[in-house]
Amino acid sequence: MVASAFTSSAVTGVAKVARVASSCATCVLPVVVAVEAVPMVLSAMGFTATGITSSSIAAKMMSAAATANGGGVAPGSLVATLQSLGATGLSGLTKFILGSTGSAIAAGIARFY
Repeated sequence: MVASAFTSSAVTGVAKVARVASSCATCVLPVVVAVEAVPMVLSAMGFTATGITSSSIAAKMMSAAATANGGGVAPGSLVATLQSLGATGLSGLTKFILGSTGSAIAAGIARFY
């Protein structure tokens, strides 16, 4: 019962966000572009599917994290999370959530202008 109530509530919430986002078509495009650009930005930083690229921003971040953590990169740290995203990309659900939330925020801000 709790799971179905949560699912119904989540679906209703997503529907509201989608309705707000659709009211501002010019707000949605930049958010979609930003969400789709995540893999390219991570790759440019050096977080790739084959690992961290040497002499990149990612390598410098990993070095700093390892030095601060006594020689290893902690699981769940920013560097570990970015490398995971660089290796696997964003899931469809994550893209949907980020896009919907970002669009709703952009639509809300656009109402003031």
